[in-house]
Amino acid sequence: MSKLMKNEKGFTLIEVLVALGLLGVFAAVFLTGIATSSKAILIADEQTTAESLARSQMEYVKELDYINGATSYDPAQIPAEHVGFSATIDAVELAAGLQEITVTIDYSSEVVITLEDYKVDR
Repeated sequence: MSKLMKNEKGFTLIEVLVALGLLGVFAAVFLTGIATSSKAILIADEQTTAESLARSQMEYVKELDYINGATSYDPAQIPAEHVGFSATIDAVELAAGLQEITVTIDYSSEVVITLEDYKVDR
């Protein structure tokens, strides 16, 4: 063995502390990334569900009989698996036989999406 190898007994306290500090920083960055991506996935899922519900509500309203002068329509029942979502459907008479329909989907009392389209008296 060389002289250098005889004097080295292991890691110093400072080396261990530096290594632990670096490991802590890497762990914090990794966990922050996981938390951010998890939140993004939840938001995307909420948006997708709200958009699907809004389109379903719009189709439901278009199938209902046309009501002259209506300012709103009752929404279709939202499936039980979509707890926390609610829908409101507003109507504005633009001309005789033409209404602008606005479907708003809320989740926990916050607007997630608003969809607008037209309903024609046929």
